[in-house]
Amino acid sequence: MSKFKKLLIILLLILIVEIIIIYAGYKSSSNRNAFNVDKLKSSYVILADVSSNNLTIFKDGTTFKVYQIAGGKPSTPSPLGTWKIVSKDTWGDGFGGYWMGFNVPWGKYGIHGTLHPGSIGWNSSHGCIRMRNSDVKELYKIIPYGTTVIIWGGPYGSFGDHLRVLKPGMIGADVYQLQIMLQSRGYYKSKPNGIYNDYFKYSVHKFQKDNSIPVSDTISSAFYSKLNIHLMD
Repeated sequence: MSKFKKLLIILLLILIVEIIIIYAGYKSSSNRNAFNVDKLKSSYVILADVSSNNLTIFKDGTTFKVYQIAGGKPSTPSPLGTWKIVSKDTWGDGFGGYWMGFNVPWGKYGIHGTLHPGSIGWNSSHGCIRMRNSDVKELYKIIPYGTTVIIWGGPYGSFGDHLRVLKPGMIGADVYQLQIMLQSRGYYKSKPNGIYNDYFKYSVHKFQKDNSIPVSDTISSAFYSKLNIHLMD
């Protein structure tokens, strides 16, 4: 994918997020007791690109700061998608003293520092976004609760840059997205959580049976194809 095309997709994502925030604020204005509109007033959007290991802060739609980061290893990927900063804390030295947590449903993920600055610049973490300690200290002071965080791992949204072969016990944005898609078709009747657990396995088997796919715990190309998921550059 060309840099120009990638930039267009990223800018479109940011525009969509800002439209959602504005719309949510508008909808809530008629019922302030039901929603705290003050939480929608962050002028910042964070884009963590784990394909290039750069984190960009946008303020009022323009680039404000750029940092180098570390994303998750292939075996422990970062949670791709759009999230919110829902917690902030001053944790110990192992986390660089600062933590900003996301509302990811399948685990505890966030932005923090590290005791190993040599790990910055490549995908080396257990899924969190690592920063240099001086950088995360600066970011912590800038970013308020409720700030939108987009974690980008490739041109295919929740699937990153490829379709993973999924098996029971695996977690991630791709599992979460499949749960949403199966839910829309009536196969998954629980709250999506991004975890390939026993109930998700049951839903997968039912979909396989109904669509003449050999029943298997493994989700691979045939399953994706029946859901009309085809990655194209």
